[in-house]
Amino acid sequence: MYAIVEIAGQQFKVQGGQSIFVHRLEGNVGDKLEFGNVLLKDDNGSIALGAPFLSGAKVVATIEEHLKGDKVIIFKKKRRKGYKLKKGHRQYLTKIKVDNIA
Repeated sequence: MYAIVEIAGQQFKVQGGQSIFVHRLEGNVGDKLEFGNVLLKDDNGSIALGAPFLSGAKVVATIEEHLKGDKVIIFKKKRRKGYKLKKGHRQYLTKIKVDNIA
């Protein structure tokens, strides 16, 4: 059984017991979250498709930890002009564990 759910503006394919990294969410470690924006739900071959969301379907998840992602380096250069620019950042992430799909 899996579902495609929209979390923080992005779509994820989730299954029960799976851990995923999403953009930083509000809440403390151990808090339960409910996501009602379920686009598709597959229950052993029977597929339910929303237009755009399924009514009554939800995904329940638990916050495991808040962390920062790997460093991303942005390097810009224009040849023969002496222009070089190096910047970087680390994205704030939340690790959540999907408890069940209802």
